[in-house]
Amino acid sequence: MTIRPAASPPENTERLVVRTRTSVLAQLRDRIAGDVLGPGDPGYLEARSGFNRLGCHRPAVIALPDNHFDVVEAVRFAADEDLRIAVQATGHGTGRPADGGLLINTSRLTSVIVDPVTRRVRIGAGATWQMVLDAAVPYGLAPLMGSSSAVGAVGYTLGGGFGWLGRRHGLCADTVRSFDLVTPDGTPIRVTDASFPDVFWALRGGGAGSLGVVTSMEIDLADVSTVYAGNLFYPATDAEEIIRRFRDWAPAQSEQLTSAVAVLNLPPTDDVPEPLRGRSVAVLRGCWCGDVDTGRAVVDEWRRWRRPVVDAWDVMPFAAVDAISMHPTEPTPVMVTTEWFDDLPDAAVDIIARRVRPPAATAPLIVSGEIRHAGGAIARGARYAVNDRARSGRFLLGLVAVVGDPQVALAVESTLRVTRTELAPYVTGAAYLNFTSGTERAGRAADAVSAEHRRRLTEIKNALDPADRFCHGDI
Repeated sequence: MTIRPAASPPENTERLVVRTRTSVLAQLRDRIAGDVLGPGDPGYLEARSGFNRLGCHRPAVIALPDNHFDVVEAVRFAADEDLRIAVQATGHGTGRPADGGLLINTSRLTSVIVDPVTRRVRIGAGATWQMVLDAAVPYGLAPLMGSSSAVGAVGYTLGGGFGWLGRRHGLCADTVRSFDLVTPDGTPIRVTDASFPDVFWALRGGGAGSLGVVTSMEIDLADVSTVYAGNLFYPATDAEEIIRRFRDWAPAQSEQLTSAVAVLNLPPTDDVPEPLRGRSVAVLRGCWCGDVDTGRAVVDEWRRWRRPVVDAWDVMPFAAVDAISMHPTEPTPVMVTTEWFDDLPDAAVDIIARRVRPPAATAPLIVSGEIRHAGGAIARGARYAVNDRARSGRFLLGLVAVVGDPQVALAVESTLRVTRTELAPYVTGAAYLNFTSGTERAGRAADAVSAEHRRRLTEIKNALDPADRFCHGDI
């Protein structure tokens, strides 16, 4: 996994842009059933944009495949024209910007097919977790999805996939049984542990968009239909005390509980309960996937310790899991960063609470700071997984900042960087790819894996893509 600076467009990009309106677009349009867009075409701006509106690709050509065969032809076209390739589905996890070259937007590949007998599902590259939920829930099954059902299932899984069933069932990458991959030379292959073991190993958590285009994957589903989950909201003034209690309490809990503590700066909007509207709060959140009465008794320990301002932890169908993290559903410009901890000393707790909770009468720059408890099945799989460093810590911090005004982008970036600098004495140095974005994702991708695994990843990358055509991904 060699870290490179953001790739410059190939020398022939200018030539391609000149030809874009004529022969080049016509050639690709003749080869695929889906749409082909150049700069200035209706739909180009939307097709290049993802959910995270802070990052923006400026490709010379965009292909929107209608099927797996379109992807094959688009990749072969790029090889013929000597173009670099980037891949995007929902665009939640942005990486290196794809300027020049070809962007393959897989958002139309939304097929989801559940086999209730084998408890598996085959998922197209553009399908969101909501689509998978809709197909799996009628059978009492659930995917190991993350915090938001709007996220693309394939991209999330390629980055690892730490969700609310993680401590009991592991990362979503652990559940993959096969990938359909179009390699950088345009060869379609089905990747399994038996057929292409090295590539299979690399794809299950090694990052997205570097080894080709994954057009679909098959994963196992969990036998989960009802959970005990939600949030207990406390005043943000108690954040340090609540984080310390969580630090001591969480490691003693069953693997049936995946939990987190967070400091949130909630907006003054109607979708926020009135007692919390526009306020900063400290939150105990999580998901218990075992016996409901046992789970309720576990959370009752917090209720007895201190009565929350709002108690929103209850029995719910797993299909309602979005209620735990309450992530936005509309495209949003955000910056995110992450750190792993083996322990949370008081000094680190104080830094996190102080940086996320804004001073009085000051608008917050960081809207969310969440510390998720890991271990369990997540840690057990670390030794053999490609992303060994990105799953072996005890506590995972994710910081999220919404950059609604471009003029504050530098201030937000500085705040996140200073926060990580202050935390440096206490962290492991590992990075979890799904909690990074933009230039930071490109710069820290190597921190998700050990040196040994990084060497192996580099060998696999060089064998599959010697021309580095897929240079905008994580490897």
